[in-house]
Amino acid sequence: MESSSDEEEAHTFVQVLSDKYNPDNFPYGQGVVVMSSPPGSPIKNRLYLPSSLVLSDCGITTAGDGSTIAAFCGHVVELDISKNQLNDWVEICTVVSNIPHLDFLNLSMNPLNEVELELAGAEVFSRIRRLVLINTQISWNNVHTLTRHMPELDELFLCLNGFRYVSETHTSCPSLRLLQITDNQLQDWAEVRKLGLMYPGLSTLVLANNSVKSVADSQEMLRRLFPNLRSINLSNSGLSSWEDIERLNFFPKLAEVKAKGIPLLQPYTDDERRSLVLAQLPCVTILNGGAVSDGERESAERFFIRYHQDRPEEELPQRYHVLVSKYGQLAPLAEVDLRPRSTTVDVRWGERVEAVSLRLEQTVGDLKKQLRALLQLPANGMRLFYINREMCSMVGPEELKCGARALHSYSIRDGDEILVVPKVKSRCSSSDL
Repeated sequence: MESSSDEEEAHTFVQVLSDKYNPDNFPYGQGVVVMSSPPGSPIKNRLYLPSSLVLSDCGITTAGDGSTIAAFCGHVVELDISKNQLNDWVEICTVVSNIPHLDFLNLSMNPLNEVELELAGAEVFSRIRRLVLINTQISWNNVHTLTRHMPELDELFLCLNGFRYVSETHTSCPSLRLLQITDNQLQDWAEVRKLGLMYPGLSTLVLANNSVKSVADSQEMLRRLFPNLRSINLSNSGLSSWEDIERLNFFPKLAEVKAKGIPLLQPYTDDERRSLVLAQLPCVTILNGGAVSDGERESAERFFIRYHQDRPEEELPQRYHVLVSKYGQLAPLAEVDLRPRSTTVDVRWGERVEAVSLRLEQTVGDLKKQLRALLQLPANGMRLFYINREMCSMVGPEELKCGARALHSYSIRDGDEILVVPKVKSRCSSSDL
């Protein structure tokens, strides 16, 4: 009986390791040197493996012989076995238990949704500091089993696991500093609150692409739950109230915020969004990935005052009064028309007169190029004279000599005249002497 294509593509970790690092796959001259195997290895004539192994998308389903893994991977510190078909924690534990110095493990996109991790097996993960479980559909029970046995866990990635809620555990993981739980289905802040209880040491919390609707906690609660949080990412969440932005100030150490794509900011321009959010967050030094300078902060706070100052007293946010006490009442900014100025002049060339519209920010050189097509003269073959019709009886024509000078510097107005005189080449002959 023929095996299925899936069975034909199934491999053990050891097989993939041996195939990828077989000397035959690294012919001489390609910059890869065949070295002796690690001391004590039962297998000779193989490549010495790098400390960071990437074996993703290789069809791995089982571990294979643990002693072989130990012989080759005693020095490995990073392992990426994402996009494989590992669906048994026993097999994963066999791999991990034979890599004694493993610091980073990526299990993303392995189907871990229907298997439970036994407590005894979880002990082999105790040395890992960074764990990636993206799109594994792992259960919260398995997450808790892992973190309970990982006293040095520093970074945890739980994106794309379809979480609608957060399951609590009575055993916290105080070592965790970074939690990325993007692209799930969390909506209520009550679920986010549980993360603070379980991971009290969090410094970075990435909640992007969840439909979290509000930051619904008091100052006292947020200070207690997230005492070390320095960075939060709420981009593409469901925040729709300025009160939610104000409550971010309740995190005692918060210095970096990302909040792009939220419903609250949709009616505003990009500049208005940044200024209004920045003015509400006096302690934030990085907003949406951009560092905040002292000058930008002052401009944002002044903009905030002017934006709100015409509103009824009962609608003014508390931050408005704080900033008015800092800067005082500000006069509205004068409206400045920055559109390019233009004027219409008469261009005279011999007996011919044409009305021409000029952009006053252009230079004399630009004007010559403009007139070149109209008069069929080369730009370097014409002299231009400006005639102010109101002053011509007193000052006469003024030659436009400097090609780099802007036309607005001549105070040209509608109805003035530009006189074009073709250049005449001088000739010298013996009869003139």
